[in-house]
Amino acid sequence: MVRAVVVDDDERLLGVIKRGLKLHGFEVTTFADPRTALGYLDTRQCDVVVLDVMMPDIDGVSLCRRLRQTQSIPILMLSARDTVPDRILGLESGADDYVTKPFEIAELAARLRALIRRAERETPAEECLTYDDVVLDTRRHQVTRNGEALALTPIEYRLLEYFMRNPEVVLSREAVLLNVWGYQGGESNYLDVHVGHLREKLEAGGQPRLIQTVRAFGYALQKN
Repeated sequence: MVRAVVVDDDERLLGVIKRGLKLHGFEVTTFADPRTALGYLDTRQCDVVVLDVMMPDIDGVSLCRRLRQTQSIPILMLSARDTVPDRILGLESGADDYVTKPFEIAELAARLRALIRRAERETPAEECLTYDDVVLDTRRHQVTRNGEALALTPIEYRLLEYFMRNPEVVLSREAVLLNVWGYQGGESNYLDVHVGHLREKLEAGGQPRLIQTVRAFGYALQKN
């Protein structure tokens, strides 16, 4: 059974989410207090975490950043705010996905399962993917460019792996969302934010760009 931890200071909503996710086969632990949730997550294992953005004491963005310091567990953010800057802030904090309120429990369950599938995806016992001066070691989950190690988030790593398995092929936004997030039809700024962060790390120190934007279609891993 999939183990989910949900943190939201709205106890009524916590009850709705808990009942709904249980109907979809999840084992759900809920917390209205983010500090208590942090203590639990420091000592217990689960498969996915759902965090509300707006909470007293420790907001969801801060809590996400704290978790990212030690864990690579999939994290989904919930928020009543639907603006692009708010979504970007949630993604920049280390979240893997972002859902705005109100939402359907069925969609939330589907997104959580998609995140878990991506996190559990098996890779070959030993394999290194290489493109230009970038090397991705799928066994160790390590990436280097020109011999320098890159610190990538789980989503950035999966994005780069997908690009490196399809070098010099123009990939549509829909294909990237389906193969990295596990679903189509996600909002394009999710993809733009993560690709932007991946580019920053790949291009640090003045390295040439390898991930090219194909206007009105998607991306391609190729040299200029």
